[in-house]
Amino acid sequence: MAVDGIVGPNTWRALTSGSGSGGTDEKLTHAQAAAMFQSAGISWSSSGNCSDRYNSSCTSFDQLRRTSADGIIALKRASGCTVHITGGTETGHASGTYSHWNGYKIDFAPYSCVSNYVTGTFTYLGKRSDGAALYESGSGNVYAHEGSHWDATYY
Repeated sequence: MAVDGIVGPNTWRALTSGSGSGGTDEKLTHAQAAAMFQSAGISWSSSGNCSDRYNSSCTSFDQLRRTSADGIIALKRASGCTVHITGGTETGHASGTYSHWNGYKIDFAPYSCVSNYVTGTFTYLGKRSDGAALYESGSGNVYAHEGSHWDATYY
């Protein structure tokens, strides 16, 4: 189904029948996530100009959770700002349950518009052990300002 923001008859049928895709654990392919981001006007780049999940110089969306993709799209729409992704599910990030590798995290550029939106709209939680300032959205997602980028965790 195409995303149109309307709960029409096809969406309602999928919701009530339990069929169709979606849900917090659905994993996307790189192509699926890239198409969602392109449609939402979100750009991305990698230092290696590639999308290989097993290469830390790439930016990959393979195995990204749909909830994470939806979260960064919601941030773009709510803020009205340019969002540029710089990191996805590729190797080279910190490990853990709620990690990049497991599809929970997306890194994005700290452009002033989106940074001002995060710091002005979300609740400041204090600093992480590495000094990164933490902010929590109303839906419970956490944004860590790591200096060169934002590290967003979508639950």
